Amino acid sequence: MKAEHFPKEWSFDDIFDAVDLGCGDLLLDLKIFANPLRPGTRFVVASRDIGSPREIPAWCRLTGNRLIAGKPPYYLIEKKNNHHR
Repeated sequence: MKAEHFPKEWSFDDIFDAVDLGCGDLLLDLKIFANPLRPGTRFVVASRDIGSPREIPAWCRLTGNRLIAGKPPYYLIEKKNNHHR
C-alpha cells in the first residue's frame, strides 16, 4: 500500500495494512506489528473491516497507544511511551 492513498496531511513512519482481516485477527496482528515499534512512532492502520471504526479506537484505549486521527478505512496511531500501561 502506497502513502498516496492516505490523507495528505498525515505524517507517519510505517503502515499496517490489515487487508480484509476480521476483528480477532486484526487486533492480534496489530499487536504483533506495534510491539517492536519505538515509542513515538506514528503508523497508519488500513482496515476495511466494518467493525474497525469501533475496534481500532478501543484497541488504542486498551493498549495506551494514541489514536491521532481516523478517516475510515485509515487510522493514524502513535505508539505509546513505555512509561504507560
